[in-house]
Amino acid sequence: MLLHRSFEGCSAVRQGDYAVIETGGKQYRVSVGDTLRVEKLSADPSEKVEFDQVLLIKSGGRLTVGKPFIDGAKVIADVVSEGKGDKVIVFKYKPRVNYRKLRGHRQHFSEVRIDRIDLPETG
Repeated sequence: MLLHRSFEGCSAVRQGDYAVIETGGKQYRVSVGDTLRVEKLSADPSEKVEFDQVLLIKSGGRLTVGKPFIDGAKVIADVVSEGKGDKVIVFKYKPRVNYRKLRGHRQHFSEVRIDRIDLPETG
């Protein structure tokens, strides 16, 4: 079943295919329709973002690995929402000297939904 055909001459990705992208210093395995939380992006909700740092694409029975990235490949996604993650408590303690420090941290994130995976043009 064909999910998307790009009009820029790139071939389409079928259901069950996936890509590995890098954003925010982390790597994510994504498929069309996936929703995931990534490090905060500069895009506002309901905007489209383009991830061009694609490390790997599995399409059909073919596996393409980049060196380090695949030239011409990109993953298009919609920014669904933004927010803060759960609070992480940092508690520092030293015995016998009454030293206690309590700090909390909430990491900002952007939630994105993968629309399509564009393969590099082969020819």
